[in-house]
Amino acid sequence: MRKIIYIINPISGTRAKKDLQAFVEQQTKAKGIPFQVFPSVASGDYSFLLPIIEEEKITDVVIAGGDGTVSQVVNSLMKTNVNFGIIPCGSGNGLAFAAKIPKQPEKALAVIFNGTASAIDGFMINDQFACMLSGIGFDAKVAHEFAEQPKRGLKTYASLVSKNFFSADPYHFSIDSNGMQFSSEAYFISIANSNQFGNNFTIAPKALLADGLLDIVIAKKTAKPLLLFNLLRQILAGKLNPVENSLNQPVIYFQTEKIVIENTNEAPLHIDGDPAETPLTITATILKKCFRLIQP
Repeated sequence: MRKIIYIINPISGTRAKKDLQAFVEQQTKAKGIPFQVFPSVASGDYSFLLPIIEEEKITDVVIAGGDGTVSQVVNSLMKTNVNFGIIPCGSGNGLAFAAKIPKQPEKALAVIFNGTASAIDGFMINDQFACMLSGIGFDAKVAHEFAEQPKRGLKTYASLVSKNFFSADPYHFSIDSNGMQFSSEAYFISIANSNQFGNNFTIAPKALLADGLLDIVIAKKTAKPLLLFNLLRQILAGKLNPVENSLNQPVIYFQTEKIVIENTNEAPLHIDGDPAETPLTITATILKKCFRLIQP
């Protein structure tokens, strides 16, 4: 028999969570599935659920929230034997969209009830877990500002992107990956397990959730309109160059199991959309098939 724990983030995205919780409870009762509901916690530590999972023989943990909440829950509980589900309620929902989980609550819940759990990758950024996408530089600066806004949602995020784009400065990075070392002045570096930033905006078109590889996108210093043009062109074309053939291109895109980045200028960092402290050395390492996600 299935037993579900729902974790609902009351502040992620813009959706009314009170109505969502009532809907989830009604639908789960109708299926005859025992369940419990917990609010998300500000600390991001969900280890308090470990004894409940063991004693109650919980089979599924379903997160109603954004990528940051999903990442925190999975990090705390992935060593258990549960399957994880997502009801996308964040501003980007990159992992859910990459897994083809629909944003509409009734459709997402149908995936929880009828979908199949399969193992997918995660990765570590130094000693912090990430399930979807981490970024250094421009997009992290936006993420830091976004976290301070009283109103969330795509409109707010797009406004901050627009405000920061033409004033953005490049950062100096030294990179060691795939047996190669090189330096670059870049506006941002994305480290991706998912193929997108969120909201179906593709950043790493070759990324797969369970291929055992990280996709690295480096947007180098160039004239900003030219950067935008080249970035969008490469993204839409799904272009993937071996790093040794793309060092002179405006956008470097390659795959690896591990990357070490010397963050000389202390560019800001985000992990799954949440602001993180800025380290001088960032090591990203793939965690192959480390948790099971319920997908259509």
